[in-house]
Amino acid sequence: MKNCPTLSKFEQASYDWMAKYGILLLRLSMGVIFFWFGFQKFFPGISSAESIATRTIEVVTFNLINEPFSMPLLATWEVLIGLGFLTGRFIRVTSLLLFLQMIGTFAPLFVFPKETFFIVPIVPTLAGQYIIKNLVFIAVGMIILTYYQGRVIRKIIN
Repeated sequence: MKNCPTLSKFEQASYDWMAKYGILLLRLSMGVIFFWFGFQKFFPGISSAESIATRTIEVVTFNLINEPFSMPLLATWEVLIGLGFLTGRFIRVTSLLLFLQMIGTFAPLFVFPKETFFIVPIVPTLAGQYIIKNLVFIAVGMIILTYYQGRVIRKIIN
């Protein structure tokens, strides 16, 4: 397969397609995930994150926001993030909402370590893994924001 011109053309066409549509697909994927997961939170007992999210919000707000209000607030916040990414409008505000939400999302790792780790901080529980995967959302949010602000994404690592 060395120096195969057909493979090279296909590979180049694939890279061109990815370069053209990759950011759009990242934005739409984020929109679907946030809208979907946020929408679930409007219905008590549906979201697998409901219990830990509710308790975390209570702790980090010093009980100013408690159970009757925490899930509708979080649901609205996440749906707004989802709609922002789905429509591609208000990306700066959407990204700000995302980054602020991510701060709260990581709080259970510190507030409830016995629920988020089997062995702190080495072996996360399923809830801990669910939280840690949000590192990818932060990176994707950074890429989307910089792209929509007209910044060129440069290759800096070989």
